[in-house]
Amino acid sequence: MINKRRSIFSLSLAALALILWPASALANTLVPLGTAGNYAVIAGTTVTNTGPTWITGQVALSPGSAVTGFPPGVSGHRDVANGAAVQAKVDLTTAYNNAAGQTPFITISGNIGGRTLIAGTYRTTGGLTGTLTLDGKGSSSGVWIFQQPSTLITGTSSRVRLINGAQPCDVFWQVGSSATIAVSTTFVGNIMALTSIAMQTGATLNGRAMARNGAVTLDTNRIIQPSGCGYGVPAGVRAPTGNVLAANLGVPVELQGEFPWLILIGAGAAGAVVVLGFGSVRRRRRSL
Repeated sequence: MINKRRSIFSLSLAALALILWPASALANTLVPLGTAGNYAVIAGTTVTNTGPTWITGQVALSPGSAVTGFPPGVSGHRDVANGAAVQAKVDLTTAYNNAAGQTPFITISGNIGGRTLIAGTYRTTGGLTGTLTLDGKGSSSGVWIFQQPSTLITGTSSRVRLINGAQPCDVFWQVGSSATIAVSTTFVGNIMALTSIAMQTGATLNGRAMARNGAVTLDTNRIIQPSGCGYGVPAGVRAPTGNVLAANLGVPVELQGEFPWLILIGAGAAGAVVVLGFGSVRRRRRSL
C-alpha cells in the first residue's frame, strides 16, 4: 500500500514536470541590457522629434548632444552626453553583440509577417509586412531574438502580436544597419540597431528604440518602456498637449487588463505538490 502511494506521488510529480517542460524548454538566453534597460530611447548622434510624441520612459544620448522636438514631445528624464549616457551606450554594445552571437538560430527568408513563432533565435533576411505573432505557449520565460543582418523595415500598419504569455521585454531585434518602423505600425520589442532608427507617423513601440551609432528619429509616436526583466517599472510620464494617439495605443491587446493566470496556476501546482509531500510523509510515519 505504501509503495502504491509513493508511485502515485511520483507520477504526480512527473505529470507536473511534463506540464511545465514545454514552457521552460523553449526558453532562450535573455539578452543582458545592463543600464541600457533603464531607457526607452538611446541614440548616438541625435534624437529628433516631430509632433506630440509620448515616450513613457527615459532617454539617453551619447556622444551627441542634440535632442530636439521636446516639446511638443514628452519623455522621462534625459541623460545627454553625461556619464550615465556613456555607460548606457557601452551596455547597449554588449547587449547587441550578445544578441548577434546567440546560436543555434533558425533562418527565415523573406517577409516574417503572417507567421506564428515560438520562443527562439531567428535569423531573418526580409522585413515585416502584416502581422507577426509571438506565441509564449503559456510561458513568461521565453525569449525571442531576431538577428537582422541588414535593415529592418516594416510595412504600413504592420503589427507584432503577443499571445500565451509572451512579453515585450523578452523580444529583441538585433539590426545590422538601420530600422524603419513604418506609418501606423504597432511594434513590440527591444530594437538594437547598429546605425539608426526611424519611427514614422503614428507608429508605436512597446519596447525600446536603441541606436548605437546614429540617430533616433520620431514623428508623433508612442514608445512604452516595458516593465519586467529586472528593470523595474518606468516613472509615469504625462501625455503631451495635443496628443493624437490613444492612451493605450501600442499596448498589445493581449496585455490590456491581463490577469496573471500563469502565476496563479504555478502557485496552485506548487501548493498541490507540497500538500502531496506532507501527506506522504504523514502516511509513512503512521505505517511505522
